[in-house]
Amino acid sequence: MDVNSLVSTVFSGLSVLVVVDVADGGDAVVVTARTRDAAVPCPACRTLTAKVHGYHRRTVTDVPVDGRQVVVHLRVRRLVCPVLGCRRQTFREQIPGRLERHQRRTVRLARQISQVARELCGRAAARLAGLLAVPVSRSTALRYLRRLQLPQQAVPRVVGVDDFAVRRRHRYATIVTDAETGRRVGVLPDRERATLESWLREHPGVEIVCRDGSATYAEAIRRALPHAIQVSDRWHLWRNLCDKVQLEVRAHTGCWATINPPRPGGVHEQTTRERWNKIHDLLGQGVGLLDCSRRLDLALNTVKRYARMPEPQALRITPTTGPPS
Repeated sequence: MDVNSLVSTVFSGLSVLVVVDVADGGDAVVVTARTRDAAVPCPACRTLTAKVHGYHRRTVTDVPVDGRQVVVHLRVRRLVCPVLGCRRQTFREQIPGRLERHQRRTVRLARQISQVARELCGRAAARLAGLLAVPVSRSTALRYLRRLQLPQQAVPRVVGVDDFAVRRRHRYATIVTDAETGRRVGVLPDRERATLESWLREHPGVEIVCRDGSATYAEAIRRALPHAIQVSDRWHLWRNLCDKVQLEVRAHTGCWATINPPRPGGVHEQTTRERWNKIHDLLGQGVGLLDCSRRLDLALNTVKRYARMPEPQALRITPTTGPPS
């Protein structure tokens, strides 16, 4: 098989070049190629020229063949612009659609790495690429991932707005989702009113906003979309109801203690009673809360909780399941 037939079948992505030689380099297939002797336009004035000023060598990597890397030693021309006064007197020719400026990988190889990085992200993408004979580092995989253009998404009719913790108790962000499909629409860097209001103004077409009980989100939606309907999502409704019921039950812990009297010999009941007696004895002697926690080897919040209760029965835990026994 001649070189031209080999290029058309195995190295079809290099068909725009003139392949001079294909050699076995052990772990890689080494391809020697050059650009065609055709006129190309000047990047400044778009005038066609084929006058050669000099030659340059580029080494790039193409998609693997037979489980081995393909290394291309490419000779490109430096051409002279025939227009006097052009700001680009000489320029290096490019191979559009095959090789970009200052890149060490062909366009199709870079596209494959980008797709792998999009599916697996950093370290996992680097491990899989190494198995595919395209060794890259996790930083390179992430760099290709960041170069991908975000797809244009249509703003849904019903959106859900909620916050999430980037770093709990320190930094929070806002996520906007399609309430009907659950697809993520946008992520905002914080949970401020102005940020959500600006996003809603830039994405018109929202008719219904499903949110939590945040007054900040409510005000942002009211300002940006005065005609939109605001509803509470099911999860927050049930969560708020459960919290209120739990607070109400905890407020009647004394009633639970009366209905469910302490069982003699219970380890938890005995421990609770002993702790309550020790803490109140120390407090009666004028010992502070912090000193009590140190002497009894208890957490300060535990000592405060026992100190607030007038009797140990009030510290009994409310039953979580089933009727009181």
